[in-house]
Amino acid sequence: MTRSKARRAANSVAIAIATLAAILVPVTPAHATYGPDQAVSITVTSNAGPSIMLAQLTGTLAFDDGNTKFRYALRLCWGSGSYPKPNFYVSVNGSTVFYPGQTGTATAPPGCQLSLFLYDGEYTHSTTLTNVTLYVTGGWFYPGNTYNSRTKSVTYDNPYN
Repeated sequence: MTRSKARRAANSVAIAIATLAAILVPVTPAHATYGPDQAVSITVTSNAGPSIMLAQLTGTLAFDDGNTKFRYALRLCWGSGSYPKPNFYVSVNGSTVFYPGQTGTATAPPGCQLSLFLYDGEYTHSTTLTNVTLYVTGGWFYPGNTYNSRTKSVTYDNPYN
């Protein structure tokens, strides 16, 4: 009988230790997985005077299945006939705006001035991310010293919601 009491006590101690270990061992959060890359291609051209390619934003973006993040790998071409340097920004869910920071440069392809500007990163939103809109703006002078600018946008929906 003492043997069975000792066995029960040992089992109880083992269960208590296992429970305590489960409580004390930190649980690593689940990592969201990115879906397939969505191709980005936005070209802004002049709409007054001769047709001039002002800016071109190309690359990819992908949403995570956790509905709060997206990653981007974007390239901004400064069209050879435009001035000043074009810019772009991102609108998340139609309300939050952010300007990605430039992460590098690459050799400019034909039709682009100077360098190709690189923007690579990840953005985490505080609530459910439903869509992302990219706005690209380029400028030019026509006629003479009259400055014009034009913006083009494309919205990318999060496929996970």
